[in-house]
Amino acid sequence: MKAMILAAGRGERMRPLTDHTPKPLLLAAGKPLIEHTIKQLVENGFNDIVINHAHLGLHIENRLGNGNQFGANIRYSPEGDLALETAGGIINALSLLGDEVFLVVNGDIATDFAFAELKHLPVDLAHLVLVDNPAHNTKGDFGLDKSGLVVSDSAEQFTFSGIGLYRPELFDNIAKGPSRLAPLLRLAIANGRVSGQKMNGFWMDIGTPERLKELDFYYSQAKERS
Repeated sequence: MKAMILAAGRGERMRPLTDHTPKPLLLAAGKPLIEHTIKQLVENGFNDIVINHAHLGLHIENRLGNGNQFGANIRYSPEGDLALETAGGIINALSLLGDEVFLVVNGDIATDFAFAELKHLPVDLAHLVLVDNPAHNTKGDFGLDKSGLVVSDSAEQFTFSGIGLYRPELFDNIAKGPSRLAPLLRLAIANGRVSGQKMNGFWMDIGTPERLKELDFYYSQAKERS
């Protein structure tokens, strides 16, 4: 199964750190965020990786190269100066992702999730990994019913982790260009075609300089414990 890391965001909330450095290359525990993700993907058997980029994207290519140093095969989906948003970025990369189910991971999250759990799951149109609601998203995004389908509204809501499996058919009939993923997911959810699971391990959305510092501290503490 191929994997895609979404790395095209401008990182406005991270400014001024992202004025001259793309967000995925910001350091945590002395290593760029995206390298932590690549390492985890490779350890879980995802070696064929596609990375999209926009803002300062060539910095990402220059840093990561073809991925050999990580045991990966990395290909890039450049979007120029104008990022295509999540769905648009995936659509732009479909020719690299192939005709089968693929994994997509946000480039600005940190997690200890075992990605290998996803490799053999049956998927209709999409499968989402959900987490407990963080302080910055207390209302959550989606719920889960008893059969494991994602629902838009339920008594208990969770936050979408930025980890998902998708079939290319989810993006059928969507023109190339900027487009958001949420409307596509909500339509597929309304039709009962999105499954999901809740993870209980470590997860963090690295959306602000403060959270980047928190992650750096978390990694340093984990290193001391090991």
